[in-house]
Amino acid sequence: MKRRLTRYALILLTGMFLGAGLTLERAVQAQREAQDNAALSRLPLKQLRTFAQVFNIVKTEYVSKESNGKLIDNAIRGMVNNLDPHSQYLDPRQYRHLQVDTTGRFGGVGLELSEYKGFLRVVTPISGTPGGKSGIRPGDLIVRVNGTFVQGLSLHRAVRLLRGRPGTMVTLAVLRKGVTHPLIFHLRRQIIKIHSVTSRLLAPGYGYLRISEFQSHTGRAVTRALAHLQAVNHAPLKGLILDLRDNPGGVLNAAVAVCDDFLSHGVIVSTHGRVASSDIVFRAHGPDRLNGAPMVVLVNGGSASAAEIVAGALQDNHRAIIMGTKTFGKGSVQTIMPMGNGGALRLTTARYFTPNGHSIQNIGIVPNVVVHEGRFLPSHHTPFLREVNLPHHLKNPSPPPTPAGMVKVSPKVQALLNRDYQLRQAFDLLRGIRVFERMKAS
Repeated sequence: MKRRLTRYALILLTGMFLGAGLTLERAVQAQREAQDNAALSRLPLKQLRTFAQVFNIVKTEYVSKESNGKLIDNAIRGMVNNLDPHSQYLDPRQYRHLQVDTTGRFGGVGLELSEYKGFLRVVTPISGTPGGKSGIRPGDLIVRVNGTFVQGLSLHRAVRLLRGRPGTMVTLAVLRKGVTHPLIFHLRRQIIKIHSVTSRLLAPGYGYLRISEFQSHTGRAVTRALAHLQAVNHAPLKGLILDLRDNPGGVLNAAVAVCDDFLSHGVIVSTHGRVASSDIVFRAHGPDRLNGAPMVVLVNGGSASAAEIVAGALQDNHRAIIMGTKTFGKGSVQTIMPMGNGGALRLTTARYFTPNGHSIQNIGIVPNVVVHEGRFLPSHHTPFLREVNLPHHLKNPSPPPTPAGMVKVSPKVQALLNRDYQLRQAFDLLRGIRVFERMKAS
């Protein structure tokens, strides 16, 4: 009897466990079904049916046969591209190009370019590259690349025409001031490693630093460049010109790192989006590698995105005078989201705000001192007759010292200042600030 009761008890217990297992499985299944139904309820099923209809019609009745992949890719591009000018679906090839851009290594010809009235204007041929050896000069306008007119193309698309597999040829038609016919240049592409940071001393104590774009390594490069300038000067710098003209932007973290070299504390930039992870405040930790020496930042309409973040941070923190013309006005942040097919989604996920809490979207950074682009033309008038030119003039028994701020520049730097009016004005302002500071201290 006992055995029978024990067997019944075991059967009962086993049944209870099996029942509990079945109940748990049903609960999990019900939960999954509820989640699936919730996800489905959020989908615009009516519009998706219309999409499926259109897809089927194009697939079966379009004049030429198109692959499913191409049609789906085009549909995704249409959805993303119509959100804003900066969101973009990148297929695997385009995503690889983007990764190349952020690291600064690609097959090309070595020309730093900007957009000018629909054409490509040469800012600087990079030394040691095919472009640097070709005879192409700063200010030249590229109008055709391999027979394709670049007018009307975006700067991004036009630059893509210049890039390609190392060893391949590219033919450029170039307009040059004073030359009546286009000049033709044949260049062989090679691996180009772009150095986004260049620097030089304009005069003893006065440095010049240019950032052409913000790549992943730009922050480290700026730190090294500042240390090099101080070493070459054999003393701390008296002032620095930071040139961000025609800088299209790039990596946000690189812009933050650059600001950190000039700010010892304070907010650099803040970002705000729909999801909590997009709300970030970036703060400076220093040290200020110039120890408070005066700065002038040059900007223009080609200064965008990360370049505007740097200009805005230095302006709002009263660390630098911004000079030039109003910047591009891109006040949004894009996040790169890799996709399962090897491509990526470049999606606008946040707006950014300057330290004072202002958005520069569609407005840009307004310079403290507006200076338009131009060229300095030295006058060739007859010099004034001075006392020293008069016969029998008296000699000076106690000549005054050379005024503060008077510095000598080399003929090469003088030629550069004569070509670049904005740079000349920035240099004059920087020296003027230094003179004023010395006068106040004396």
